[in-house]
Amino acid sequence: MADLHVHPDRLEIHLTRAEKVLSLRRDDLVIPRDSIKSVAITEDPWIWIRGIRAPGAAVPLTLSVGTWKFHGGKDFLLIKGKQRAAVVVDLDGEEFSRVIVSTPHAAKLVEALRIDVNDIPVDGEIIE
Repeated sequence: MADLHVHPDRLEIHLTRAEKVLSLRRDDLVIPRDSIKSVAITEDPWIWIRGIRAPGAAVPLTLSVGTWKFHGGKDFLLIKGKQRAAVVVDLDGEEFSRVIVSTPHAAKLVEALRIDVNDIPVDGEIIE
């Protein structure tokens, strides 16, 4: 499971080695907080998928990891499991238009992204 780190100026998604292999990606995702347009929690992340897998790995309704391309750009998906909540992060001006990450700590992540950036410690807050 990826580690999510909320910093005053960015959201970091640290991928595991397996997630990097499945998504054909070498680096972790770093999203500037200024680029985040909206954040939502969904109980069914599968309905948010748009486009086709390129590159990445998918097992229908079980696993989707990697880049999905559509007419308006690209999304990054990290969805695991059938009954797990996910966070949908819409972005502006970044490599990806949307990032969808399944996590059992979805509410905590959304709350951490909402709080005033002055309240976040300089070394960040880890959402496990």
